[in-house]
Parts: sequence; structure tokens; C-alpha cells
Amino acid sequence: MELNGVTIDNTYAEAFPTWIARIIITAVTWEWAYKAAMEATGFATSAIGCPCEAGIEKRLSIKETPDGRPGYSILICAPKKKLKEQVVERLAECVLTAPTTAVFNGLTTAEEKIPVKLHFFGDGYEYQKEVGGRKCWVIPIMEGEYVGEEEFGIVKGVAGGNFFVMGENQMAALTGAKAASNAIADVDGVITSFPGGVVASGSKVGSNKYKFMVASTNEKYCPTLREKVPDSKVPAGITAVYEIVIDGLDEKAVAEAMSQGIKAAVKVPGVKFISAGNFGGNLGPFKIDLHKIL
Repeated sequence: MELNGVTIDNTYAEAFPTWIARIIITAVTWEWAYKAAMEATGFATSAIGCPCEAGIEKRLSIKETPDGRPGYSILICAPKKKLKEQVVERLAECVLTAPTTAVFNGLTTAEEKIPVKLHFFGDGYEYQKEVGGRKCWVIPIMEGEYVGEEEFGIVKGVAGGNFFVMGENQMAALTGAKAASNAIADVDGVITSFPGGVVASGSKVGSNKYKFMVASTNEKYCPTLREKVPDSKVPAGITAVYEIVIDGLDEKAVAEAMSQGIKAAVKVPGVKFISAGNFGGNLGPFKIDLHKIL
């Protein structure tokens, strides 16, 4: 199969279940809301070595936020037993501390909820009030008051949707990957948690040589190893490969993000091949077929 003259590999992306909280962060301006959202999603690229996977889902207009202020929504993804801890720590350390912020539950219809009790920081001076029809706590702080909900819905989502952008040179592949990341940013319900939405060091489960490693370089997709690895997946003429990894609220959202990302990447001159990563079912139960989503 080809799309805009670019070969689309006949393969699938293998993804795995995760639990997700969606947090709405507002502030006096989009700049300050963005700064808080960026801090709250830091050190959260991959579950391999980070305590969670997290990222900014989208910018919210003043009509989309409970308090009518500029905002951003973020997704925090982790195993269910770790998710509450991550939400608490990231809101307490990264959002409560940020100027003019307020926080609201972004999954109001979720059946399951986790408590995030930050109001104790008020040391007895905290009080409750309603904001946009929501029950919130108000904490007096040095700049004025912090406002936040303290119950957040969680849902079982999908992590690890992915595809590879392969180019005839590094800049072509990187430009294609960035175009894909930009297109995915317009899809609701998903995040790309890696820097700029692009992965330079794609990994495989475990290691061929070092048994203590839970993940290691995916040598089949390293262009410099094409002549050294007998089962290399790098086609002739490809000198750089970037991976796009997507987490989302459900499989449909992840598949749509993959589709939009691929369609954007193949428009970039020098992008020659699109593939995806899977591990024969060792990673997760979701199989998102590239040909079907396109």
C-alpha cells in the first residue's frame, strides 16, 4: 500500500491498557495555564523509566472551562494502583504552586473516581464553594486563592499506539515526524508524551544481552545496524527513523491519531516508509492495523 507515494508497511501497532485521568488546568492567561500544564506533565515520557506517562491533550477556550478562564487539559496515564499518587503529586507540586491556577475534573461521566485532597494545605483556613456548578475547595495562598475540585474521574485507556516515520535523511524523517505530532495535537482524547511528540530512541521489550534491562534499543530499526542485524526492518535508502507514540482515552481515539499523523507525515518530501512496532503480543492486547486505519 502507498499513500502519497510513501510505502505503508503491512503491519500493526501493538498497544496495552492503562488508566487515565483527565485534568483541566485554568489560569488568568493561556501562558500561565500552559506553564502549569507543562510542569505537571514533566518526566512522564515512558512507563519504562518514568512514574507515569503524561502530556497536554489540548488548549481549551474560555467556553470549555468551568470557571470561564483560559485553560489546558492534560492526561495522566499510569497503572491504576499508581494513578492516584501521580495525580496528587503533580497537582500539589506543579499546579498548586503555579500562579493563578485552578483545577477541575476533566472526566465528569467516568464511573470511577479518585480523591485528591489538597485542601489540607490550607491549614484550617480552606473553605468550599461552587464554581461552574462544581463543588470545589478554596485554599488561601500568598497571591490570593487557589480553587480546585478534589474528585477526578478515571477510565481504562490505551497506551503505546505507535508508528515509525522513515526518511532518506535525518531532517526529512524529523520533519515528517514533527508534522505527524502537530496533526495528532488536533485529535481529542490523546497525547504524545515524548519530547515534541517524537521518539528518537525507540525500544524493545527486554534485552538480548543484558538480562537486567527491562527495555533496550530496538536494533531492527537502527539504520546504522542494517548491515549488522540479519532481520533488520530498515529498508534500503533509509538513514533515519523516528517513532510516534500515542496514549488515548480509548482505542478509537488512538487509531484516529495514528491515521491523522501518518497522513501528515507522508506529505513531507524525503519521507519514504511508514511502519509500526509490535512484539507478537508480549506487550499488550491491542492491535491497530496500519492499512485498516488508513
